[in-house]
Amino acid sequence: MTRRVLTALPVHNEVRHVSDVLDEVRRYSQHILVVDDGSTDGTAALLSRRDDVVTVTHPCNLGYGGALRTAFQYALAHEYDVLVTIDCDGQHEPRLIPELAAAVWNAPGGPVDLVSGSRYLRELPGQTAPPEDRRRINREITAWLNRRFGLGITDAFCGFKAYRVPALADLHITELGYAMPLQVWIQAARRGWKIVEFAVPLIYLDEHRSFGGALDDAERRLLHYYEVLHREIAQQRFPCGTPLLCGER
Repeated sequence: MTRRVLTALPVHNEVRHVSDVLDEVRRYSQHILVVDDGSTDGTAALLSRRDDVVTVTHPCNLGYGGALRTAFQYALAHEYDVLVTIDCDGQHEPRLIPELAAAVWNAPGGPVDLVSGSRYLRELPGQTAPPEDRRRINREITAWLNRRFGLGITDAFCGFKAYRVPALADLHITELGYAMPLQVWIQAARRGWKIVEFAVPLIYLDEHRSFGGALDDAERRLLHYYEVLHREIAQQRFPCGTPLLCGER
C-alpha cells in the first residue's frame, strides 16, 4: 500500500538556507509544504520562484508553533497519511525523511502515532556539541516529562518528526512559540499516543539563534516552559491526586 507523505518546513527569515534545504528535501520527498511565517528578509521572494513546493504564507510572524499548527491543518485537510516536519536551518538531514516516515508504520509492535527524532538517543558520526544552556534545559524538561508521563524519551525539543496524520486531529494547539512541542507531548500522553524515537545526528549550525525577546535568557526560557507545562496539564484535566499536579518544578 502506498502511503502519502507530506514533508513540511516552518520557515521564518531563512534566506541563507531555504533554497539549499529545499533542493535537498526535494530529493527525498515528493510532496513539500513550506509555511512562511511572516518572513521579511527575502525568503518569500525565493519561495515565489519555486513551482515544486506548496507555500502557505502567514502575513505576520506567529511563531514556530503557529507554523507547525498550519502544517498540521494542511496535512489533515489534504488527507495525507504521514506528516514529516523538518526545520529549515540545515540542522536536520533530509536523507532521513523516508526512514522517519516509514517508521510510523514499521515500528516494532505495529504502527505508531509519532516518530520523534532524537539527537541524544545514541551518538552518531559527525555530531557537534550543543550549546550548554540548550542541552541543560532540554535534559531537564525531558526528564520532567518522563517522570510524569512515563514517555521514555531522550529529546523533548527535536523538530524532526513524523506524525500519523489522522492522530493530528487529537491535538488542540494554542502555544504558538518554541514551547509548542511541550503542548504536543502532554496532549499525546493524555490521548494515549503510541510514540517511538528515531536517532538523528546532533548538528548545530547557529548557536546564537534567538528565541525572541526575554526568552533568549536561558532561565526565563526554562521558567516559561514550566509555566506552559503546568497550564497544559490543568487544561487537559488530568485526574486529581496524581503526581502530575504536585506543583513541583
